[in-house]
Amino acid sequence: MNIFNRPKWFEREFPFGLPVEMLPNLIERLRGTPAVYRARVKDLSRDRLTLRMEGSWSIQENVGHIVDLEELWLGRVKDFADGAETLRLTDISNSRTNEANHNDSSIDQILDQLTQARPLLVKELEKLPDDVIERTALHPRLKTPMKIMDLAYFVAEHDVHHLVTISELHHRAA
Repeated sequence: MNIFNRPKWFEREFPFGLPVEMLPNLIERLRGTPAVYRARVKDLSRDRLTLRMEGSWSIQENVGHIVDLEELWLGRVKDFADGAETLRLTDISNSRTNEANHNDSSIDQILDQLTQARPLLVKELEKLPDDVIERTALHPRLKTPMKIMDLAYFVAEHDVHHLVTISELHHRAA
């Protein structure tokens, strides 16, 4: 079995409708993301980190992409808190990541940015009152209603999606 034979992110389907009791587990997954990413890339050379293959982002650009989306995730938590009917849109062309020149930075700088940014999302999720946790809003691309647990799951799965991509890039470059 080829572990890297998986759907692209925009082709994925998600099992929304998670129970409220899952939120603490999901928050812990999100809290651990910076450490997991740091552990995954710590022993890779700069050449391996910045290598682009077949037009894909490099390993380092994949890490930078996670940082780039922190503002979106925080904004969507705010959308729930504000009672929005539809969550804010994302730039599906990923122009922020494409234009960020993450390969010109050091991996330590990017990881430090993630280490500083992710606790903000965790803090916002942890302080949500019960009525906000129960709210539903429409995901604009998937056209499906979701709750805050579903958003947390979506973000955690996005984190893991890019970890698998990093593993695939590392494996292919070996």
